[in-house]
Amino acid sequence: MGRIRPDPVLVQAVIAGALSFAHLHDLAAAAGQDGWKAWAYPISVDLLLVAAWRRLRNDGSSRLAWCWFLIALVASLGANVVTAGFLDLRHPPAWLRFGIAGWPALAFLGGTLLAHTRSAAEAADPAPPIDVTPVPAPAPEAELPDNPAELRAVDLPTTEPPAEPSRPAPAPAPVPAALVAHARKVADEHRARTGDRIDADTLRVRLGVPPKLADSIAAQLT
Repeated sequence: MGRIRPDPVLVQAVIAGALSFAHLHDLAAAAGQDGWKAWAYPISVDLLLVAAWRRLRNDGSSRLAWCWFLIALVASLGANVVTAGFLDLRHPPAWLRFGIAGWPALAFLGGTLLAHTRSAAEAADPAPPIDVTPVPAPAPEAELPDNPAELRAVDLPTTEPPAEPSRPAPAPAPVPAALVAHARKVADEHRARTGDRIDADTLRVRLGVPPKLADSIAAQLT
């Protein structure tokens, strides 16, 4: 079993973090934030400092990360300096109370921007869209006989040419209503005399109209 050797850098970081934590707690308590609220302030400052540093280390230098890193650093260093006797913490000034009271909203804004703002690399190289088009399954291959003489008897799949689209029927020519009424009388007279429905050719002869117009009139009489 190996011996545990303490890391001097880690020990120094723990000591410095504990002192800074205590200074921030004392400053918040002096500004009127008592109880658990005084302990929450140093946690908020340190978390914002770590979040900004992590953004700088992972995504590179950016104005957003540097801005919030400096804000958290000034808050931590300011607490260390103020608690050294430069201010009378028994009677804290109004600007100190104002800054301590507004820090939660400022820290929440900084943490939200650091967590949800895209980095420059992500904005320059967006993820390609995913193609969700289904791939058709390959058609099964026909099994060929081993004997070439039996090849003619195998029904190979044939490809039929695509059917031509049917052309729409031409629209009937417009017919005046008076002419349709007259043609209906002629058709009724023809049915009464012969017992059959009048056809387009007979209607064309009786009315003396062109074939296309006769077809249009006959279509409206059906």
